[in-house]
Amino acid sequence: MPTPTLSDVIRYSAFVRRSLKAMLPMGDDDERRALFETICTQTWTPEAIRAKLEGIDDAEALGLALRKLRREIVVGLVGRNASGLCGYDEVVAVMTAFAEAAVSKMVSVQAKLLAERHGVPYGLSGVPQDLLAVGMGKLGGAELNVSSDIDLVFLYGEDGETHATPEYPKATRLLSNAEFFSRLAKRVIPALNEIEGPGFVFRVDMRLRPNGDAGPIVCSNDMLEEYLYSQGRDWERFAWLKGRIVNEPVFADPLQFAAQAKEARSLVRPFVFRKYLDFGAISSLTKLHEMIRAETDRREQLRSREGVNVKLGRGGIREIEFIVQTQQVIRGGRDPSLRGRGTLDMLDALAASGAIARATAESLKTHYVFLRDVEHALQYVDDQQTQWLPRSGETLEAAAALLGRSPEALWAQVEAVREYVSRAFDSIFKVNEAKSETDEHAWPVGWTSGTPTAREQLAKKLVELGYEADADEYVSRICALVSGRYASMVSEDARTRMRKLVQFVTEHCPAWRVVGETRTISAEELLSRYLRLLEAIAGRSTYVALLYQYPSAAERVGRVLAASRWSADYIVRHPIVLDELVDARNVEMDDFTPVDWSHWREKLRESLEQTEGDQERQMNILRDMHHAAVFRLLIADLDGRFTVERLADQLSALADAAIAQVIELAWQTVTKDPDEQPRFAVIGYGKLGGKELAYASDLDLVFIYDDERPEATMIYSRLVRRMMSWLSVQTSSGKLFDVDLRLRPNGENGLVVCPFDMFCRYQENVDGNGAWVWEHQALTRARFVAGDADLGRRFEEERAKILARDRDRAALRDEVLKMRRKMLDGHANRTKYFDIKQDRGGMVDVEFVVQFLVLAHAAAEPALLNNFGNILLLEMSARAGFLAEETALAAVRAYRRYRALQHEIRLNAGEGAPARVPPDIVIDERAAVERLWREVFGTDEPIRSAA
Repeated sequence: MPTPTLSDVIRYSAFVRRSLKAMLPMGDDDERRALFETICTQTWTPEAIRAKLEGIDDAEALGLALRKLRREIVVGLVGRNASGLCGYDEVVAVMTAFAEAAVSKMVSVQAKLLAERHGVPYGLSGVPQDLLAVGMGKLGGAELNVSSDIDLVFLYGEDGETHATPEYPKATRLLSNAEFFSRLAKRVIPALNEIEGPGFVFRVDMRLRPNGDAGPIVCSNDMLEEYLYSQGRDWERFAWLKGRIVNEPVFADPLQFAAQAKEARSLVRPFVFRKYLDFGAISSLTKLHEMIRAETDRREQLRSREGVNVKLGRGGIREIEFIVQTQQVIRGGRDPSLRGRGTLDMLDALAASGAIARATAESLKTHYVFLRDVEHALQYVDDQQTQWLPRSGETLEAAAALLGRSPEALWAQVEAVREYVSRAFDSIFKVNEAKSETDEHAWPVGWTSGTPTAREQLAKKLVELGYEADADEYVSRICALVSGRYASMVSEDARTRMRKLVQFVTEHCPAWRVVGETRTISAEELLSRYLRLLEAIAGRSTYVALLYQYPSAAERVGRVLAASRWSADYIVRHPIVLDELVDARNVEMDDFTPVDWSHWREKLRESLEQTEGDQERQMNILRDMHHAAVFRLLIADLDGRFTVERLADQLSALADAAIAQVIELAWQTVTKDPDEQPRFAVIGYGKLGGKELAYASDLDLVFIYDDERPEATMIYSRLVRRMMSWLSVQTSSGKLFDVDLRLRPNGENGLVVCPFDMFCRYQENVDGNGAWVWEHQALTRARFVAGDADLGRRFEEERAKILARDRDRAALRDEVLKMRRKMLDGHANRTKYFDIKQDRGGMVDVEFVVQFLVLAHAAAEPALLNNFGNILLLEMSARAGFLAEETALAAVRAYRRYRALQHEIRLNAGEGAPARVPPDIVIDERAAVERLWREVFGTDEPIRSAA
């Protein structure tokens, strides 16, 4: 069917016909059609709506004006929307703007009328108080239908009483603030709600206020806070998620009103959005929806042959909103981008955050708009608040025609959309709980009691499941989890989840212990690691709920725990990273993922801004987000999607982004001028400088500044101290990095932050007390990391100048060999194993060769000045003719193998373990590096001294 014309709209909408007749009672059909065409050319902005109400100070006159204005706006929207002149966005935006203007203007007029008799309400702080009209539901989300109710909650900031003021000097009967605002609410509600003359303004629903119909019509912020945190239920978190103050100040000035509104928001936010990921809410929220769906299904079954409810029915509008709001409640405490109120915007945000697949989000957006359009068409027919789509009859014919479809085509699309939405809902919420594959009765009766008999039977069960060693130890740990101290600290529901999760994990660990195609760990070791994790999260029910509700995540955790000891330790220390296991973005990270953490930093900034002024909380946010990012890399690494080199690139870039943010945070505590920028730079040395950072690497940092103010040293020393706190202090979320500052000029005796000109003089050894050769060796792996870009550029220029000096190669060779001797003696290895980093023929030899080649030949070959890493610099040196290509390529292969072995050892032996292997597995690698050393230095020296 073609798009309806305006004449078609008049034909199919009884509401439009009735309204045009009331607006032009003496006119004929042509005149009314002409009026309709004129009305439909009007586009309503918030400013245009407010202008229509300007200067109306009488409550009765305002009520009539609002009713006439609503009729005009709705008639115009019906015509514009049905005829294709506007879409869904304009309909809900205009209706929301009208509702805001209507509520705000009515509150203002009625409040002033009350104040003439009773005075202005003042709080105990001496500040005028205003009624705060909180729009809930579709008003809060700026998604109002043409026939929507408006859900309101009325608040006020402080208790107190009314006072006569110069503006209201005749006030005679003073009231408490509670009584004043209660009277005001009881005037505002009927003034909007009652049908008079041209109709009503909005049906007002107050049932979302604390204690519903049984609660006071208005409550103070204190009363709201007490209610939310003592009685607030999970469904109310959904309701308050949409809450938004929609009126403007009457008695308070704009700053005072903003402060009152901010206080109300600050009470609601932590109720809706918990501090961490709130997977514990899934179960109760899913049960809530199951109850709603069951009731709707029951009603639909009774009338299934008659039609469906496109809002509340299976696969309807409410299910899309429920998907969005549940994910917001779960994740919004940690991700501020998920705290919005609009359904379409939040689907985009959920896709961006990885909570919902992008394709699913786009489909849900399209289907949501379609279902809302159907809802609107049903309401256009006769201005009734209905979402019921009948299978036959005049209403179906009219609604389908207003949508430009035949009834058959409309129903076909509705059914297809409902089916998709229903499947999407089920895929997100109908998660299989972590139930044991065997019947729960197959476990010993009373196994959770911890009695001697139960423990004995539980030990037999473990043997039956394949655990052959240390059964008593595991029995003790399992009993402690399900019935000991841990269990006593949580609710019965949480104990049940833990019990079932322990069964699930215990039954599956023997299957999860296989790592890749060849390597396995024992079932006992994996169970031990998993129990250690459960012991760490036993008192934090949200993480137990995550693993219980998402068996796929529980399995993924098991396989990660089996993959390496380091990853197991990491999850235990930072359980917040468990959310990454249900993050759709993880699959995207591999060798081809851009090394770009700018989006991560943007998200970090958003989170930090939400807790401005709370430094401890900000430190935890920074640590939590860094841990989560590292874990995302770890998952990709364990899945084999990263080479060691590319992983190091990502970890180094992530560290750069974290340091840049730390500079910004620390500087805010140093300067009072928000526009002032630090003339300061962070230089990375060692693994960070060479972009070879590993998971637990220290950061070797040097700080420089270029600021001529007399107090500059004091300013930047304070900045560095603050930065060291941000980077290294242990908080409840752990620490960010260990930092080593010993490579700064003059080492531990030098200034913690160095003026740039002093740094240059030191490197150039102007007075004979400057940098040693080994410090220039270190400079080959230095780079600008973060801070002032211009100062960073000048550092890079100075670095190139120092490294490109002409040097006496014989003297340089002797100094490098002497330093290699010191390092060899300082890292004694008295074992029979080969230390792949420190022993001769290992990684340090390759690094020393590269440093020598850069210092010896950069003057002739400037390309060597680029900080490309040891592998590429070796290859470049061979191409430049400084060593044989065959020698270089063999050393490159050896160095790659060493890095891979070192990476594997650190993952599986835990932090701090020396990277040592049986000598016979690296014979070829050692030979290749020793050949490289002899070719470059002409000697096998230094040789490790005999033990």
